[in-house]
Amino acid sequence: MFKRILLKLSGEVLAGKAGHGIDFDTVSDICQYIKRAADTGVQIGLVVGGGNFWRGRSSGDMNRVRADNMGMLATVMNSLALCEALEQLGVKARVMSSVAMQPIAEQYVARDAVAHLNDGEVVIFGCGTGCPFFSTDTTAALRAAEIEADVIFKATNVDGVYDKDPNKFDDAVKYDVLTHSEVLAKGLKVMDSTAASLCRDNGISILVFNLEDPENILRALNGESVGTLVKE
Repeated sequence: MFKRILLKLSGEVLAGKAGHGIDFDTVSDICQYIKRAADTGVQIGLVVGGGNFWRGRSSGDMNRVRADNMGMLATVMNSLALCEALEQLGVKARVMSSVAMQPIAEQYVARDAVAHLNDGEVVIFGCGTGCPFFSTDTTAALRAAEIEADVIFKATNVDGVYDKDPNKFDDAVKYDVLTHSEVLAKGLKVMDSTAASLCRDNGISILVFNLEDPENILRALNGESVGTLVKE
């Protein structure tokens, strides 16, 4: 179905049942399915959040710039963990950081990332956009545009997009298909408005699905109906 995808993972999913930090059994399980996806020949870019270590918006009176910088560092730790798990499974992978931090990670350059993808490597984009005030959702949208990904797979803890929080409201209605304009107009919690606008303006589709069953990654690749598709 796709030549190149951008897979967006939340940091929280890497914590497993512990709820914080990194559970390497969980990471390894997720990476098993990323390996199976890569084995099909699809090129995979990865963006991961840092919420299992740090959530800048919960930092109280802390300076927002410093809080967001800490969040960016958290994404690098998660990126390194994913890279290690993939390499242990025999997958060629590398971490590219938007902020220079050799020898921990390679400096992100879009053309280099595309070259690595064409060589069959899974490329993990760490450190967000490199700027405060931008979420990892926006990072996913930006990197997807830069590497010309066919779609963003946003793996979450819900099975799609609802008109309201399904964990709080029994009458929440799930959408199967939405447009980016509808997402923005209705204020739906797919991605933040900056990320949603970037996807709309660049014609990037988003598939939102549940990662509690990591095999949904493969189902999505095969064109099966999982989650909610957002397209323009």
